[in-house]
Amino acid sequence: MVEKFLTYLEVEKRYSEHTIKAYSGDLNTFKDFLFKEYEVESLDALTHNMIRTWLVFLMEKGLKPRSIHRKISAIKSLINYELRSGKMKVSPIEGLSLPKISKNLPVFIEESKLHLLMDGNYFSKDEKGCRDKLILELFYSTGIRQSELINLKVLDIDFKLCQLKVLGKRDKERIIPFPSNLLETIKDYLSYSEAQRGYLFLNENGEKLYPQKVYTIVKEYLTKVSSQVKKSPHVLRHSYATHLLNRGADLRAVQELLGHESLTTTQVYTHNTIEKLKNIYKQAHPRA
Repeated sequence: MVEKFLTYLEVEKRYSEHTIKAYSGDLNTFKDFLFKEYEVESLDALTHNMIRTWLVFLMEKGLKPRSIHRKISAIKSLINYELRSGKMKVSPIEGLSLPKISKNLPVFIEESKLHLLMDGNYFSKDEKGCRDKLILELFYSTGIRQSELINLKVLDIDFKLCQLKVLGKRDKERIIPFPSNLLETIKDYLSYSEAQRGYLFLNENGEKLYPQKVYTIVKEYLTKVSSQVKKSPHVLRHSYATHLLNRGADLRAVQELLGHESLTTTQVYTHNTIEKLKNIYKQAHPRA
């Protein structure tokens, strides 16, 4: 049952390999728990109380609310799949109370620090320095995800119109504009690189870069200008969105640029903008 569901996610829903792996781990752990505690091997025998016991078990193990929500979400998705197929008649998960998730604002780097990094002499003038600068500039100038950067090909770049074609989550394609100064960095890098027709970024073996390598590069350079604890490619994506909104960009336009399916996902960045307005108000208003 689980295997059929995972195949459905891969083939029909086109979920990423990472997401399917997470679902598989959560569902198989839940399956083992049911067999150990209740000797249950089929969803037909699943009850609300069994799921609630699983929830309590996870909380007692000290899992964070966000992790618990993810595991319960995997179970709920499987149940909904079985309900649609008619193999289940009633959902045993309805009415389940989950622990509240505290909302953490997205971490971002200040504009001034990123300008200092991009315009300063932090990158060497050789192939490595040119590659590293392009990676940092691409993240901050386009807001693309790490996986999207890794899979970016030279043919995805429109040099005339200054825009990228990106294949995002669930193979959803989107077009992202970029500034002319980034075009110059791309051309400089390609003058060194042999990646003229394949992936834009290659390692020493001629293969596309792997995630840990990209993360290490980003962290190395952000450390030079920021004391921020989090220094990842996603922090640059957060910075891109936050700075656009701070400068008056339309929320729906930012949603499209980021490739978010839901506007709610993009709205989290407005909280950072509101916090900035509050600080300005406190500093400037005579009654604040």
